[in-house]
Amino acid sequence: MRKIYLLLIALLVITCKTTPKPTLPEIEFLEPKFEVTSIYIIQADLVVTEFEAVIKIDNPNNFAADLSSIKYELYGNNHFWSDGVADNIFRIPANCSSETKFRFKMNFINTSRKLLDDVINMRQVNYRFKGQAEVKPDVPKAAVFNVQFDCSGFSDVKRKATD
Repeated sequence: MRKIYLLLIALLVITCKTTPKPTLPEIEFLEPKFEVTSIYIIQADLVVTEFEAVIKIDNPNNFAADLSSIKYELYGNNHFWSDGVADNIFRIPANCSSETKFRFKMNFINTSRKLLDDVINMRQVNYRFKGQAEVKPDVPKAAVFNVQFDCSGFSDVKRKATD
C-alpha cells in the first residue's frame, strides 16, 4: 500500500512539473507620448479658478490601446499647479493619437505670482505634465502596461467659449 502512495505522489509531482503554464503573448510595446495641447479657463472666481487641460496621447504601436487611468502632476512655470487621477477609459487607435480633457482648480492663495499673472493675462505657460498611466493593448490576453510619462513645453491659456 505504501508503494502505491509513493507512486501516486511521484506521478503528481511529475504531472505538476510538466503542465505548461499559460503565458501572456509577447508583444513589442512602444510607450505612448503625452502632450498638453491647451489649457482653458472654465470659470474664474475670486480665489479659485477652474481649468480644463487637453492632453494629446500618441500611440506609436500597430495595435489600438485602451487608456484606463492617468495619475498626474501638473506644474506651471516650475511651480506645482494641480494633481489628480483621471479614470476616463478611452481608446487610442493604432498609429494614431487621441485627446482627453480633465478639469483642475487653482487656488490663487497657494500659487506663485508669476503663474497667476500669466494666467490672468492669458499668456503662454511653461508646463510640466508627469505621472503614470495604465495602458492595455488591444491584443487578446496582453498584459496591462504601467507607463511613466514626463513631458514639458509651452501652452497658451485661453478662455473657453461657452457651449
